Amino acid sequence: MLNQDLLHLLNQRVRYINKKLNESLQQHGLYNSQWSIMYYLYKNGTKTQKEIMNYFHVNAPTITRTVKRMEENRWIRRVEGQDRRERYIELTTEAKDKYKEIENTFSIHEEKVLFNLSEQEKEILLKLLQKLE
Repeated sequence: MLNQDLLHLLNQRVRYINKKLNESLQQHGLYNSQWSIMYYLYKNGTKTQKEIMNYFHVNAPTITRTVKRMEENRWIRRVEGQDRRERYIELTTEAKDKYKEIENTFSIHEEKVLFNLSEQEKEILLKLLQKLE
């Protein structure tokens, strides 16, 4: 029963955190899933859609829909690789220019979520989450 309660509570907290993050990111015209891809590309550079899909452990249609919306909103663009069948995804100049502003919004959200945790508790939580499969 403890395992079920623990995973249920973890899932509920993640849903709540994501809901509040979506509310915060709304001012930028972004959702959490789009911010996650933007963050990943900003930190790791141009990637294929398959690399993004594997990193986030989601199926192809989910990434395809999100990437399509981001492309329509000019957050990302697709570029051809050396092989014409290969397509890469990169942030647009506009997305790179707005990144720090959006990151600041995320940081404010992060502070609110983690406010009640000490630095030691944050480190423990990080280690515990890294242990989960």
